[in-house]
Amino acid sequence: MAPYYSVEQVAELLDLHVRTVRGYVRDGRLRATRIGKQYRITAQDLAEFTGAQAPAPAEERRHAEASTIVQIDAIGTVEAARLANTLMAAVAGPREDGPLRVQTLHDEQRSTLKVVILGGLADTAELLVIVNALIGENADV
Repeated sequence: MAPYYSVEQVAELLDLHVRTVRGYVRDGRLRATRIGKQYRITAQDLAEFTGAQAPAPAEERRHAEASTIVQIDAIGTVEAARLANTLMAAVAGPREDGPLRVQTLHDEQRSTLKVVILGGLADTAELLVIVNALIGENADV
C-alpha cells in the first residue's frame, strides 16, 4: 500500500506554503483523495506531480491537538472585543506545534463570550493562561 501524505507534509517536502499545495489540489494539478475534511496525496501522485521520485517523509513524531471552548460570563461588548483582539494578537506568527487557531463569539443579550481554541497542547495551555490572566484583570471592573 502506498503511503499517504497530508497537505502539510507535501508543503514541507516541496518547501511550499500549505495554501499553495491546497491550490494545486483544488486546481487538479496535484491529484489527492479527500478523507473527511482533509486531503491525502499518495507517493505516486506526488512523484507524478514533481516528475521525480517522492522524497521520504520527515521523521514522524507524535502530534496531539486540543479543541477547547472557554465560556466567559458577565462580559460586555467592549471587554469582549478587547479580549478577542488580544488573543488574536497572541496567536499571530508561526509556531513549532503548527497553527493555533482562535475564534470568538460574543452574545450581547447573555453577556457571554465563547472562545474556541484549536491547536497544539502546549500552545493551547499557554493561551489558556493568557485568557485566565485577562479575565482576572477584568474581574474588578
